Amino acid sequence: MQTRSNKRQKELARKERQREKQERREVRKKEKESVVRVEGAEDPDIAGIVPGPQPIPSDEEFG
Repeated sequence: MQTRSNKRQKELARKERQREKQERREVRKKEKESVVRVEGAEDPDIAGIVPGPQPIPSDEEFG
């Protein structure tokens, strides 16, 4: 059986973790807002990707 002081400490630790998480979320949100995005610029992660069905790779590509 937990004592009341242990339960209180556990509750305080949980609240502290939640406060820290919220602070990290706010920092990330501010960082995202400060990033300048150029409209019309292609995302480098998806540059050159063609939507739709992809061609079937030939046997030579497998090795």
